[in-house]
Amino acid sequence: TITPLFLLKGWVFPLTLLGIIPLAERLGFATEQLAFFTGPTVGGLLNATFGNATELIISIHALRSGKLRVVQQSLLGSILSNLLLVLGCAFFSGGVTCGKTEQKFSKSEAVVSSGLLLMAVLGLLPPTVLHYTHSEVHSGKSGLALSRFSSCVMLVAYACYIYFELTTSRRREESNQGRGENVGDADNNEAPDISKWEAIAWLAILTIWISVLSDYLVNAIDGASQAWNIPVAFISVILLPIVGNAAEHASAVMFAMKDKLDLSLGVAIGSSTQMSMFGIPFCVVIGWMMGQPMDLNFHLFETASLLMTVLVVAFLLQDGTSNCLKGLMLFLCYLIVAASFYVHSDQDPDGK
Repeated sequence: TITPLFLLKGWVFPLTLLGIIPLAERLGFATEQLAFFTGPTVGGLLNATFGNATELIISIHALRSGKLRVVQQSLLGSILSNLLLVLGCAFFSGGVTCGKTEQKFSKSEAVVSSGLLLMAVLGLLPPTVLHYTHSEVHSGKSGLALSRFSSCVMLVAYACYIYFELTTSRRREESNQGRGENVGDADNNEAPDISKWEAIAWLAILTIWISVLSDYLVNAIDGASQAWNIPVAFISVILLPIVGNAAEHASAVMFAMKDKLDLSLGVAIGSSTQMSMFGIPFCVVIGWMMGQPMDLNFHLFETASLLMTVLVVAFLLQDGTSNCLKGLMLFLCYLIVAASFYVHSDQDPDGK
């Protein structure tokens, strides 16, 4: 008997997914090694950038294939995964292992990140509302034009945020050195395991391999959905981001268990901020260059899920403390979101 093609793709998808996991982990390791040679500020930016490299590579391949909904949902899923699953597990693990009633982190940085996430939601809301209220001046065109304009504004805002972070961090380090403070500790005295050029070489090799596997992964999504009777939305929003965020998940939990909540928050919230303020608008602009009508209309269900997630996380971060109960709440919220997408029927799976 001849095996149907979609059944073959049903096996290609999970096997490719499993193949990407160790590559994503090694990509995170190579980035951390390169960060030893760049300083803490640029190193943190590198960690956030290459931490999202897997999701961005998958999104660009899906964009080339015209799977616009897969792009939107995988980017959305990455944000939801980092804000609820990764941050929730980090808070819970830190609260259980550190033996403290609560752990503290920088409230000011959390507030800035929450503001950027809310700005990202603001960018997504108008195109979605325009579409569903049928209030576009030029039907089918105004929403796309607004999305492209908003994406450019979001990219400028993110660039300003990066510039602000780099300059303030540099001034903070110079101020500490001027006062003769020892800004290093035992962890900062660790030596890199590989050289700078070895780290760069590994980054290039791993990025190429992830790109190759991502092509197979994107082409197998529809077949996997049919073979396993799982909605494409669930695959895109839940399964793909879990794989892409595997390295970040491990790093955030490890930092929280060492009572380094600021680093843990930087991984989870920093990655979400970068994906929402850079990843999403970047894909809109790249789609514009490719002639693909990628926009910020993520549909009502997805946009509402993101809005509620950002509000819940912003509310829990406002006092600058975390505990295992907050972590458990975030994790349970993620289970609700995952179950919601499992029963969600996407009305426009092809993004047309």
